[in-house]
Amino acid sequence: MKYVKILAQVLLGMFMTYAGFSHLTIARQEFVAQVPTWLQFSPAFTDFVVLASGVVEICLGLGMLLMWKKYRPVVGALLALFYVAIFPGNINQYVNHIDAFNLNTDTARLVRLFFQPVLIVWALWSTGGWAYCKQLYSKCGNK
Repeated sequence: MKYVKILAQVLLGMFMTYAGFSHLTIARQEFVAQVPTWLQFSPAFTDFVVLASGVVEICLGLGMLLMWKKYRPVVGALLALFYVAIFPGNINQYVNHIDAFNLNTDTARLVRLFFQPVLIVWALWSTGGWAYCKQLYSKCGNK
């Protein structure tokens, strides 16, 4: 099971690093479709959101790949929180029928919504982030 978790960490880290670099380069316009309409104050700000989220994805992806075992649960928890934070963009794409990333039907966009929780669980499970979150919760609950 240990090696399955390591493989899951590496795959997720590679995926996140690639996605982050694609925010900055080849898929920049596609990611604009992910920015919720309520967050698109101007084209420059929307572009900033895309670029900033790309940098965060690169950092989290590299964290999954390079972080010492001691810090991997923290990276996993942060990655799970990131997935929660970007979920409104996926909802926006579905609600507003925005085509991007070959999601050209409402059915495809709806299926993607259900994949987001899978990514959250993947990040927490593969890194030990579950235990880290429980530990934080118990510390906060005892104060």
